[in-house]
Amino acid sequence: MASVLVAHATKYGSTQEVADAVAARLCERGDETYVRPASDNDSLDGYDAGVVGGALYCFRRIREGRRFLSRHRKALSEMPVAVFGMGPIEDTDEQFVDARKHLDKSLDKNKSLSPVAVTVFGGALDPTRLRFPDANPAMKNVPPSDLRDWKAIETWADSLPEALGLIVD
Repeated sequence: MASVLVAHATKYGSTQEVADAVAARLCERGDETYVRPASDNDSLDGYDAGVVGGALYCFRRIREGRRFLSRHRKALSEMPVAVFGMGPIEDTDEQFVDARKHLDKSLDKNKSLSPVAVTVFGGALDPTRLRFPDANPAMKNVPPSDLRDWKAIETWADSLPEALGLIVD
């Protein structure tokens, strides 16, 4: 049984919900999973693998996600890691391609990190929950959306044991 950290950086909770779903799939196959906010991890000792999820705002990982990758650079370079980004709230190929480009660019800044799996999932937006500075008049008029594809999230999570090297013959 492997010990897997599923760390997430979220502003409004959507990324945490995806992290919970990923952890649940890993747990179903018997892995010991721990879902934690990226800001709450002082050490990665004791984990065999990691999954790191972060919200993308204006195509950039939020601060807690960037800090997590920076703070744990050495530990993450010594274990298998998978990464997901959350972001597009417009269902267009261009939005998803741009989000992936920016996620890859963010990961390129962490040269020691070599994720075994990277993906971008659609984001969720509820304008009524926005806080400053996101609660500007333009964003308040955007209709609510939820582009999270739960089947795609489950499929990606189901691919992680093999990608992370957690499958024991």
